[in-house]
Amino acid sequence: MDPYVAHQDRYDTTEYRRSGKSGLHLPRVSLGLWQNFGGDRSLESQRAILRRAFDLGVFHFDLANNYGPPPGSAEENFGRILSEDFARYREEMVITTKAGYVMGQGPHLNGGSRKYLLSSLDSSLRRMGLDHVDIFYSHRPDPDTPLEETLTALHHAVTSGRALYAGISSYSPAATREAARIMRELGTPLVVHQPSYSMLNRWVEDGLLETAADEGMGTVAFSPLAQGLLTSKYLDGVPADSRAGVGRPSWRENMLAPEVLERVRGLNSIAEERGQTLAQMAISWVLRDRGEQTVTTALVGASSVQQLEQNLAALETPGFTDEELRRIDEYAVDSDVNIWAWATNTRP
Repeated sequence: MDPYVAHQDRYDTTEYRRSGKSGLHLPRVSLGLWQNFGGDRSLESQRAILRRAFDLGVFHFDLANNYGPPPGSAEENFGRILSEDFARYREEMVITTKAGYVMGQGPHLNGGSRKYLLSSLDSSLRRMGLDHVDIFYSHRPDPDTPLEETLTALHHAVTSGRALYAGISSYSPAATREAARIMRELGTPLVVHQPSYSMLNRWVEDGLLETAADEGMGTVAFSPLAQGLLTSKYLDGVPADSRAGVGRPSWRENMLAPEVLERVRGLNSIAEERGQTLAQMAISWVLRDRGEQTVTTALVGASSVQQLEQNLAALETPGFTDEELRRIDEYAVDSDVNIWAWATNTRP
């Protein structure tokens, strides 16, 4: 394959926002590597997606220690492509990783302990061939570890030079406010919160977006397509190669309940009237103007270059009228697709 040279005009039309009150900027749509970048996917297809994303102004790439399958393989694949294609562009890129979910057996490969977080970060850096990441997250709250221990680990990750910024993911509004207080006192303010957010998963509107804004944190919304529900994929059945069809652990059968699919079809009709795909409208909706509570960036996945381009086209459509938002609200009802609440047996 020919050496990669990024498009010179990649920033000409890129939209980006500051993450909270920090100096860190993120593109309005970022690329998440949770799905489609593990050992079960072609390295060359991953390379093509990453190249095209960067050429289109996407410079934020989101990973975690357990992304795969198998766990760790997404970081390994990304690290290989980074060294072969993107080494000269490293200073332009925002690369993030997380720790908190299960990486293996034993008490120190899961949770929010100082030992797990910092050991995991060191392993992530080795897998990606980096000396630091731009953001290191606590991937989820851990009720069995004192919050202060988790946060001092994030603080140490920054002060030791292994990360430039610290963030949290899926914390409740109250826990977010307390975490922000502790980190300010330590001298390493949290710059970002990464929650799940979609038209079928609106828990962040119940205080979290307001809390993040109050605390000077940006918001990175992941799963804006509700695990693929907010696409045309499930309008006429369950495709064999879909997440539901192959039984991915991030999927539950009740996500395809008749009342949920009826809401999806209603939303699809509105998207068609707007000249968008359902996926494009779902991304646009997450990024809609909410004043100080506006989401900083939406994390999207991509299984192909074509899918990536279609998702990024969400930025090219006009905003929503009040009437469109009212109609969307008739169908955009919480539908129990918050898999992170299931994983921790608690609602964030």
